[in-house]
Order: sequence, then structure tokens, then C-alpha cells
Amino acid sequence: MRKSNRSEVDPFIVMDVMEAARAAEEAGRHIIHMEVGQPSTPAPEAARRAVETAMEADSLGYTVALGLPALRRGIAQLYDRWYGVDLDPARVVVTSGSSAAFLLSFTTLFDSGDRVGLGDPGYPSYRQILKALGLTPVGLPTSPGNRFQPVPDDLPDDLAGLMVASPANPSGTMLDKDALSDLASACRARDMSFISDEIYHGLHYEDRAVSALEITDEVHVINSFSKYFSMTGWRVGWMVVPDDHVRTVERLAQNMFICPPHVSQVAALAALDAVDELEANRQVYVKNRELMLDGLPKAGFDKIAPPDGAFYVYADVSEHTDDSRAFAAEILREAGVAVTPGLDFDPDRGATTLRFSYARSTADIEEGLRRLRDFMAARA
Repeated sequence: MRKSNRSEVDPFIVMDVMEAARAAEEAGRHIIHMEVGQPSTPAPEAARRAVETAMEADSLGYTVALGLPALRRGIAQLYDRWYGVDLDPARVVVTSGSSAAFLLSFTTLFDSGDRVGLGDPGYPSYRQILKALGLTPVGLPTSPGNRFQPVPDDLPDDLAGLMVASPANPSGTMLDKDALSDLASACRARDMSFISDEIYHGLHYEDRAVSALEITDEVHVINSFSKYFSMTGWRVGWMVVPDDHVRTVERLAQNMFICPPHVSQVAALAALDAVDELEANRQVYVKNRELMLDGLPKAGFDKIAPPDGAFYVYADVSEHTDDSRAFAAEILREAGVAVTPGLDFDPDRGATTLRFSYARSTADIEEGLRRLRDFMAARA
């Protein structure tokens, strides 16, 4: 049977690394996971208790396509709490994880063949989802001098839109209000759609992240309960769109997804109020970040841009390899530490970079750094 050209997307390399790590664990090895951006903590206790109650009292069937009204109101209140933004809940769309939000956003904003700008290095699934939709991802090579974030001078004139992420994956760097405003203004001046991926908001270490909604309403903002709220497997996210895009997104969501998982929405609503537990989780990342910034250079990985948020460190390893995929496989095999090759995030320059995640427990981070030091010392 024939296959479409659109289906020929690249693999998500970190998932391949996860599978190799799983196979090693199944064979009896103890692996330290620095490859995947997944919190080691469960969903907040209040979320789990809410699900228990709902399963006893509710059939948990279909919800409306845009999501539970109470959850949409709760998300709107979060924008007031975090940013001082007065957001109409009618503009909030609950989705099956941020991945569904990307599909809905890209389908709403772009026509087949449109060119969409993405900062490189960046989250690999942006490119692959765009390709699968018949769109053309345009990598914008960013520089360490701009902390791996795009700037207006990077934008070609023929783009239909721009996707930014702050904090970014894989670098963890953030756009401040002026930088984000400059990009939004450049898009508006060139009639480009503007999309802001804010999935790592809440995970910051000094200044908080700035939401694009503090700057403009002419934006699609995408977020998720996966990272700060520690709910990766629940697959529940959201998007905020302009008033005149809501009905378009709703029609697409009805046909593509029917609705987000009801049980996950129940959990997400309760998670919004789990402030103390979630802030305690963040303090673990604060400690882990300190360990990484101290320990990675001691292991020989000293070309890094210190992250402002998220839970990643992106390292230039050109002194050690020109094949990051083979180097990551060697680290897994010899040191028992799973890391992600930079090729996942930058197809052109990622052969000489690695991403290290510090989303796991502090004990795991300490052990992983010890193994990396020993591995690099033996390799020297």
C-alpha cells in the first residue's frame, strides 16, 4: 500500500534513546536518565484524589470540544495569578497535550506549502508536525550570543509565521519582555502569525518567564500541564487564541479529537491549586541546576549557556565528537547515562551538541554527574 510523502518525517531521537535505555534496564543495568524532559514526581496529590472521587461519582464521558468550562476558567485565573493578565476564559482551549495544540494552531493559521520559522536549536516535533501537515519548517540558526533565541534580523520576509519558545527546549533560555515584544512587532509588521510555546512556564530560576499575552492578543499561546504541573502522561494542555479564532479552533478540535480526556481535565483542574507541592518540586530543579552547572564543566562539558528555566543544559561537545548520536550511544553503553544528541534539536549543527536533562531526583543527578566525570576521565 502506498504512503504519503507527508508521512516521511524524521524520528524523535530522544524516544529512540529512551528505548535503548529501557532495553539496557531490562538487561539488568541501572541507567541514569538525563535524556527525557519528564519530571520524576507524580501528578499533584490533589489531582490524584480528584480523579478517585470523579471515578466513583461520574461516568467521565465526552466533554465539550473546548474543554470543561471550570478548567478553562481556572486556566484564565492562572494568567491573572502569574502575569496579571485579565483573560477571558472563552479564549482558552483545552487540548490533548500541547501536541494537539500544535496541530490545531498550525492548521488554523497556515495553508499547505506555507513557510514557518523556528529557532534552531528547537523542539524537534515542531518541524515534523509542520512537515506532516504539508507545511515547510524554516530553521533559523540562532547564536550563543543571543542565548539560542531568534531575533527580528533572523526572520526572512517570506515566512507565514514564527514559533518561539521561552523557556526554550533544549537550551532553557528565555526571552525577556523587550525581546519578545520585538519579535511580536516584527511579525505584526510583516503579516506573520505569531505562536508562543510557553510549556515550561513556572519552571524559572531567577526572573519569571514573560507570557506573550502580556504583550499582544494577536498570538497563539500554547502551554501544558506536563512540565510544571508534573502531568506528562495525562496528556492535557491548552492554548489561548484571539477571539475570532475560537470557533475555527473549536470546529477543528471537534473533528480531530472530539474532546480532551475527561479524566485528565478533572486532574488538571485540581492541580491548578497545588501551589505548595508544585513549588517544592521546582526547588528540586533549582538544586539540580546548581549541581549541573558545577558538575558538567568538571566532567569536560564546559561550553554551555546557563539555563534561565525548564530543566535542560545544552552543551557544545565539538571538542569531544563530531557525531553526537554515536557519542550519546557511547555514554549510555559505557557510563550508563542516557543523554540526547543535539541532532534532535538542530539538524545542521546538532552533530556537535548534547542535551542534558536534570528533571530527575537530586540523587540521580549527583550519580549521573559522577558517572560522566569517570567516563570522560577514562576517555581522555
